Amino acid sequence: MNFKKLIYASIISIFLFNCSSNSNDDLNPDPDPDPDPSGEITYNGNVQNIINSNCVQCHAATPVNGAPFSLVTFTQVKDRVDAIISRINNSSSPMPPNGLMPSGNRDLIQQWKDDGLLEN
Repeated sequence: MNFKKLIYASIISIFLFNCSSNSNDDLNPDPDPDPDPSGEITYNGNVQNIINSNCVQCHAATPVNGAPFSLVTFTQVKDRVDAIISRINNSSSPMPPNGLMPSGNRDLIQQWKDDGLLEN
């Protein structure tokens, strides 16, 4: 009977010691699971498509429908980014005039500005 208890105690001890760890790895947060070194928001890669889809109908090379300026080049958009952000987030007088663009697009334009208005 004592031999049986000794075997059980040995097996339990082996499991306890093998399952423990001296590592602090589990205490540190995991690194970003999807690091993307090219994750910068750029005009050519991200913003230009949003502007072309939502703004250029009126803010064309020759503005129409009362649009006061053109938004067809990087420089034109960069120079007006504060006004663009203000209007696309304005719920009482939004741009485009048919309603607020999706928040993901608005956030992307804001992030582009925050990241330094990169062209490429």
